[in-house]
Amino acid sequence: MADVRQGGCRCGKVRFEVSDEPILTVACHCTGCQRMSASAFSLSEGYSSDAFQITAGTPVIGGIHGPTRHYHCDYCKSWLYTEPDAIEGFVNVRSTMFDEPRPERPFVNVFVSESLPWARTGAAHSYDKLPAMEEWPTLIGAFAQRDRAWSKEEFNP
Repeated sequence: MADVRQGGCRCGKVRFEVSDEPILTVACHCTGCQRMSASAFSLSEGYSSDAFQITAGTPVIGGIHGPTRHYHCDYCKSWLYTEPDAIEGFVNVRSTMFDEPRPERPFVNVFVSESLPWARTGAAHSYDKLPAMEEWPTLIGAFAQRDRAWSKEEFNP
C-alpha cells in the first residue's frame, strides 16, 4: 500500500487524501479543460474511488453540469477532481491540487488535436481524442510497469 497523500483547494476549505498509487496520469488538452484550468491542459491522476476520501469541507459540482461531474471548492472555485460518466468507482484528481505533486510528467496525453501548438508534456502516449475503451487496460498496465528510475535533473535542468 502506498503512503497517504493529501491535498486540497487553494483556500484550504476542502481537503482530500488518497491511500494508493494512481492507476494512470493524464494531461488533457481539450478546450474544456483549457478553459476550466486557465492553462494549456489539465493534469490528473486516476484513482479507485475506494482510495479517495474528502477529509474536510464539501465540494460542489461546477464547470459543466452534466453526466461527468467536476468537483470544485464552493468558496475559492478550485477544480479538485472529476468523476467521469460511465466509469463507476473511478476518480480523476487534479495533480496540482496535492500538497506535494508528483514530479514526473504525465503518462498519457489526450485530445492532442485541440492542444495549443506549443504545449508539450513529453508523455509516453498521445491520442488525438480519447483512446478507445479497450485501450485503457493496456495503458494502465503499461503505467504500472513503467520505468520509475527518473532523476530530478531531468525536470530541473
